[in-house]
Amino acid sequence: MKEQDPRPEPELLVERQRRFEEDLIDAYDEELEMEVDDRILDGAEGFTPENREARKVYFRELFRLQGELVKLQDWIVQTGHRLVVIFEGRDAAGKGGAIKRITQRLNPRVCRVAALPAPNNRERTQWYFQRYVSQLPAGGEMVLFDRSWYNRAGVERVMNFCTDEEYEEFFRSVPEFEKMLVRSGVQIVKYWFSITDEEQEIRFQNRIHDPLKQWKLSPMDLESRRRWEAYTLAKEVMLQRSHIPEAPWWVVQAVDKKRARLNCIHHLLSQVPYHEIEHPRVELPARVYHDEYSRQPVPASMIVPEVY
Repeated sequence: MKEQDPRPEPELLVERQRRFEEDLIDAYDEELEMEVDDRILDGAEGFTPENREARKVYFRELFRLQGELVKLQDWIVQTGHRLVVIFEGRDAAGKGGAIKRITQRLNPRVCRVAALPAPNNRERTQWYFQRYVSQLPAGGEMVLFDRSWYNRAGVERVMNFCTDEEYEEFFRSVPEFEKMLVRSGVQIVKYWFSITDEEQEIRFQNRIHDPLKQWKLSPMDLESRRRWEAYTLAKEVMLQRSHIPEAPWWVVQAVDKKRARLNCIHHLLSQVPYHEIEHPRVELPARVYHDEYSRQPVPASMIVPEVY
């Protein structure tokens, strides 16, 4: 039999604790990398004492809320709960950033994102809700819709991609569609991310001048900027005509991205009656060693060059 690690148990425990703390730091760094993408710590202002302290509070609360999301995930799996969370808002409103922070620590088999492209020719001839139905959660799943069937009330209306008759039929159908889902046991939470005219312009300008973000801009985004007022009217009609007790709308004030993320996650957690699930204690089994086992060397030609 091969010998196991000869170091005494106290040394092994210290090493284990050090590695555990490194993993925590890695998690922090992963989030920090995403924040740097928001323009190098907000430029010079990001280094003021006030903003440094605000950043600490943000990270502390984000990690705490993400811990609660893990508890929510466990509860959803155990109870077979079905949860749909809809994210709507203008282009550059911060929906994607909030979705990233919600899913960041969760199991993608339990919590998945549905971000459907424009319908193809076949889908255009289907019942309008049909392609969304296939994305709905089964028992023990949570689905986040990065835009949803409310495309018809927003972009399709503003860009004239649907007829007046199709638009009116949508508002006749959507309350009944959502009531039917709720009656069948699907919980629906709907968020509208709200930003100002000035804030959207700033975010669009950032995308234009940042090569890492230019891919986020599409001709549709630019046209939506020109039709700001039409989008405002469409949003107001949508909130008025589809705000139902079974699936109400919730408006997230999203000019401040970080506050919007925290407020959205905090509110989402408040909408589900979850509780912490007790798990059996996990014991790592001892590694089994065999004298006849011999690890074969990997050919050098197969090794990724260690450039860094």
